[in-house]
Amino acid sequence: MSRMSQDVGELLLGSVPFARTLGIVFESVGDGRAVCRVPERADLANHVGGPHAGVLFTLAESASGAAVLSVFGDQLVRAVPLPTTATIAFRKVALGEIRAEARLTVSRADVLARLDAGERPEFDVTVDLTNPDGTVVSTFTVTWTLRPSRV
Repeated sequence: MSRMSQDVGELLLGSVPFARTLGIVFESVGDGRAVCRVPERADLANHVGGPHAGVLFTLAESASGAAVLSVFGDQLVRAVPLPTTATIAFRKVALGEIRAEARLTVSRADVLARLDAGERPEFDVTVDLTNPDGTVVSTFTVTWTLRPSRV
């Protein structure tokens, strides 16, 4: 695990107790991407034996947040990253340990230019959730903003 993966994972697990409760593990974080997973646990299951939709949502949102922090973490002194909207599409039944891979869909320069211009930039992060065999079980898009800090 890279130092950035460890730092971002620790930051998220320290500031988002629910992600820690689920046992989310951050595998890699950097350059607008993040990969994390949630182990299979009976206490997180739904009525069909896979992880509950809330677990999938939290895993995907956590991966998207890590991807955002990998690009904009140095901006925390002047802006707070916040999700504004999210959509999730359930494609197949999720079973076993679930892996999330998140990717920013914008460039850092574009977002920072809008922030520098006094705007509150919004941008998307996409996430694929997969079963242990690599089957995509859900796709997720979260729109994030960088809210300027109030002084």
